[in-house]
Amino acid sequence: MKEPIVQDGAAVLRAKAKTVAASQIRSAKIKSLIAKMKKLLAEEATGVGLAAPQVGEPLRVFIVSGRAFLPPREISSSEYDTGEDAAEPVVPPDMVFINPEMLRQSRKKIEMSEGCLSVRHYYGTVMRSEKATVRALDENGKPFTYHGSGLIAHIFQHEMDHLSGILYIDKTVKLEHEREKEDLRKKFPPGEKTHH
Repeated sequence: MKEPIVQDGAAVLRAKAKTVAASQIRSAKIKSLIAKMKKLLAEEATGVGLAAPQVGEPLRVFIVSGRAFLPPREISSSEYDTGEDAAEPVVPPDMVFINPEMLRQSRKKIEMSEGCLSVRHYYGTVMRSEKATVRALDENGKPFTYHGSGLIAHIFQHEMDHLSGILYIDKTVKLEHEREKEDLRKKFPPGEKTHH
């Protein structure tokens, strides 16, 4: 079966994404694109972000999974035994960013293990700003600004790179196959791993 998420090597991942015209934001085409992106992201157990170029559309649109806004240990609840009477965490809705602009990034950078749904089975250490502020339009065309820190800031930077034709593997300090990561996990406690 064909991979629904475009993989490294496809020209669309290296192209600069185009601005969505104001008249198109509420169009059937864009609504359909957003619905498709949300569905694909929901099917990815560790996916927390997805940009339109990753589904073959060179447009300035990305989404952040509501799971990314949960406390870290709840991102992948399947890894934890929640017990019979433990309440399932309420997952916030996915956030849609149309024509996003990066307003600010903190000077302080942090190192995080990063993966990508378009570079399957690999992880790399990437230095990213600890905080980032993005201004965008929501799926109804309403402007908003979001100040993110930690994982959210990290996702913002990863997705903004996608819209500029940049993949995290261009910035990684060290790239590892997930088999190598699995070997390390046996020696050390598990850390969060997410894909954008």
